[in-house]
Amino acid sequence: MALSATFTPPLSSSFGLHSKTHKPFSSHSLNFINPLKIRASTTLDYSSVSTNGKPSPLKTSNWQWKFKDNSVNIYYEEHVKETPEPSQNILMLPTISDVSTVEEWRSVAGDIVQRNGNVNWQATIVDWPGLGYSDRPKIDYNADVLEKFLVDFINSPDGPIKQAENGLVIFGGGHAASIVIRAAKKGLLKPKAIAAVAPTWAGPLPIVFGRDSSMETRYGLLRGTLKAPAVGWMMYNMLVSNENAIQSQYKSHVYANPDNVTPGIVESRYALTKRKGARYLPAAFLTGLLDPVTSREEFLQLFADLVGKIPVLVVSAEGAPKRSKAEMEALKGAKGVSKFVEVPGALLPQEEYPSVVAQELYQFLQEYFGIVA
Repeated sequence: MALSATFTPPLSSSFGLHSKTHKPFSSHSLNFINPLKIRASTTLDYSSVSTNGKPSPLKTSNWQWKFKDNSVNIYYEEHVKETPEPSQNILMLPTISDVSTVEEWRSVAGDIVQRNGNVNWQATIVDWPGLGYSDRPKIDYNADVLEKFLVDFINSPDGPIKQAENGLVIFGGGHAASIVIRAAKKGLLKPKAIAAVAPTWAGPLPIVFGRDSSMETRYGLLRGTLKAPAVGWMMYNMLVSNENAIQSQYKSHVYANPDNVTPGIVESRYALTKRKGARYLPAAFLTGLLDPVTSREEFLQLFADLVGKIPVLVVSAEGAPKRSKAEMEALKGAKGVSKFVEVPGALLPQEEYPSVVAQELYQFLQEYFGIVA
């Protein structure tokens, strides 16, 4: 989702940003066909996800992430096909945004998991700390914090990801894709393959207004205001936590087709904004603290450094906002990009057009791993 508003924090009368920014979000209204019973320590109830009429068994659970003095409850889902044959795992990471949620990947997960091929796939979708159904503690969120979480989630001995000898495939949307690429470049992760869906690297305000010292000062003022006890909630409720704003942003540029924005999507996203601590991570994202790089050159270099090491698919979106689309297009033919495709959609093609995205992702898997027994 993106914000379109005038920011005038009480801390500074000179802070005025009229911003139309780009924050991809998601929902659960797309291809949920049959009722699903959840087997886990949660009372949430969802629909099963399938594109072929067969339900994809789904299990939800929680994992405790230890970060400094915090124990953060992390929510994740596992989509599996009931088969005696071994499966290879795909980790799916939601696009980072104010209303980021595992819901955006459910239809794609159900589609891929239920396909029959030389390789059986299972999918794990996880909510980032500070977002979705995970805990939202008041910590100083930045790209390094999210990178550490991702590395811990995958590599911890007690973590949910049980990596097979032949490795893990990671799909990420928006900033999540760039954080994965950066971690792989550093050698902190060694995925077997990566798919970057509508990848982004610049936060909503920096992509519009830049990052000079004057703007960074203003971003800091806005960030501090959003995190403040009373005025922070007031501003957050005005800019983010209201259904009209969510609907407007989804229809303007989060989804490509306004008709695909249903009341169910808006209600689902609105509910996320009412969770305890909901405003802390968005304050960092909006003002650029979650950006894994600070320029297009650095963005391209992330991919270039993976040449010959990890196959990378980039899925661009036809209807992405102009500035975000330019960054996606810069990856066309770039070093380190094994394959570049374009699909319908804007900032959340994996949710708005899950069947199309699932087909491209599965084709990528077949091309690189289809011969694996």
